[in-house]
Amino acid sequence: MKYGFKGNKADLPAKPCAACGRAMSWRRKWAQCWDEVKYCSERCRRQR
Repeated sequence: MKYGFKGNKADLPAKPCAACGRAMSWRRKWAQCWDEVKYCSERCRRQR
């Protein structure tokens, strides 16, 4: 059974979205491609 993240989320890397400027926090899903992630959501990606 998974219990989720058990660390300090403030220590995770973050960067601003290229479209809206909102801060994006690192996600496990982005672990392999964090350098390539530019947008916080599908909506921002479409609006570029």
